[in-house]
Amino acid sequence: MSPAKASTMDIDLQQVFGSPVPELHEAAVARDASPALTRALELRSFLALTEEQVARVRDRVHADMNPDRDMGELSADKLRFDAQWLEAALEARDGYRAALGELLRTLLPPGRPARPVRTTQPRATVTPPTPAAAPAPPRAGAARGPRSGKPA
Repeated sequence: MSPAKASTMDIDLQQVFGSPVPELHEAAVARDASPALTRALELRSFLALTEEQVARVRDRVHADMNPDRDMGELSADKLRFDAQWLEAALEARDGYRAALGELLRTLLPPGRPARPVRTTQPRATVTPPTPAAAPAPPRAGAARGPRSGKPA
């Protein structure tokens, strides 16, 4: 377990355990280190490694899609492979974040509110504006019965 690589949950670890990550690593090698600290730092190192993998694939795709690059060098197979690799790395990252977040929530002192842990990247959603000036026709969206050709 190395504190060299940062993770997106380092601040959460510091808040729960009360020390910066490098100090937590020093405490984890002591004889009386708590199993919870050891597990948390182990999950953190897995998370940091997975986040590094996500960044590598992202950077590789960005380099492959550089507008200055020759279009003849594009490979759909390579991009499909990178997409699969990225999907696997993101899924692993989300799993490690969720596991570490759950462990940290169980370690919070009683009465201290748990800070929600986001396990996925935020996604922007767009809702089209609702036109206020045009009311719906009287039977808009009404289900139609089968047409038999006879009046009902």
